Amino acid sequence: MTNSEITMLPGGALAYLGDAVFEVAVRLTLLERGITSLGSLNREALHYVTAVAQSRAVEKILPLLSPEEADVFRRGRNTGDLTPPKSATHGEYRRATGLEALFGYLYLKGEMARIKQLFEAGFIENESKS
Repeated sequence: MTNSEITMLPGGALAYLGDAVFEVAVRLTLLERGITSLGSLNREALHYVTAVAQSRAVEKILPLLSPEEADVFRRGRNTGDLTPPKSATHGEYRRATGLEALFGYLYLKGEMARIKQLFEAGFIENESKS
């Protein structure tokens, strides 16, 4: 995909891809920490993959974003017709969707190091607890 094609993608489409990118980042992090039991992997993943956890991470990540990244986050956050799960508020779900859109965007741009940097910045607290 060209830069202009990536830029033209709707926030929801970026979030769709970003959900998978985020899931891979979580799974890699857990394996790198030496967690190999399926039960433990699934239990620990919940510290990262919920809309509430992602929304909390956004608060840590937002100050680190470039203007371009912040714009992508806002596009994802402002995606229409989002129905949050019962476990999250509408605002938390929108912020989580914005985060996923950002990760999808960075993946398409080939910025894997930036994904890792932002993931670690958002979830450093979780990693030090576990």
